[in-house]
Amino acid sequence: MRAVLVGAGSLGVMTAQLLLQRGHEVIVVESDKERIDALAQELDCGLLHGDGSKPVILREADPGSTDVLYCLTGNDQANIIASLVGRSLGFGRVVTKITDPEFEHICIELGLENTIIPARTIGRYLADMFEGRDPLEMSTMIRDEARVFSFVARKEDEMRVAALGLPKDSRVICVYRDDKFLLAGNETTLKSGDEVVIIAHRDSLAELTGRWAGKKQSGK
Repeated sequence: MRAVLVGAGSLGVMTAQLLLQRGHEVIVVESDKERIDALAQELDCGLLHGDGSKPVILREADPGSTDVLYCLTGNDQANIIASLVGRSLGFGRVVTKITDPEFEHICIELGLENTIIPARTIGRYLADMFEGRDPLEMSTMIRDEARVFSFVARKEDEMRVAALGLPKDSRVICVYRDDKFLLAGNETTLKSGDEVVIIAHRDSLAELTGRWAGKKQSGK
């Protein structure tokens, strides 16, 4: 498989090293020429000097031959722009790193898939570890034909879950309201701004995406 990583910070380099160790093809895009020169001594991969948020640079990375585009620079806005550009150029899957949780809703509303907040993920893992739990990532639990889809409710979505008229083989499982987790049932009434999480058969994703166009869909 082939991965393109925008940003050669510690997370980008670690990810590149792991992918290379597993036999995958890796291209690293970095705007700092000195950093590129240093990486040439560390990594046995393709290196592309330039701004990864610019279409001309990402085109050079060959979107059609790439399985995943990782946007991992130290700037949230740059990662969001690079993700949108990458999606428009046809990268099959885009992963967006942000550090400021305030950008999370923006990513959701822009329809960016697979947004990650590393500090939150690590913090939850450490807190669960402290309490003696064995944390499991969602990706290890969602298997076979199951997929997860989420969207931010707007005014027109303010209704009971039962009234949403979801496609067959899909269920609302929880809602995040003001950053608080709520289990959802058929009688739960949605409010504008809620992040609604649905578990669905993969065949239902097209209908869900079409209905909530411009909102996040996250099929894992």
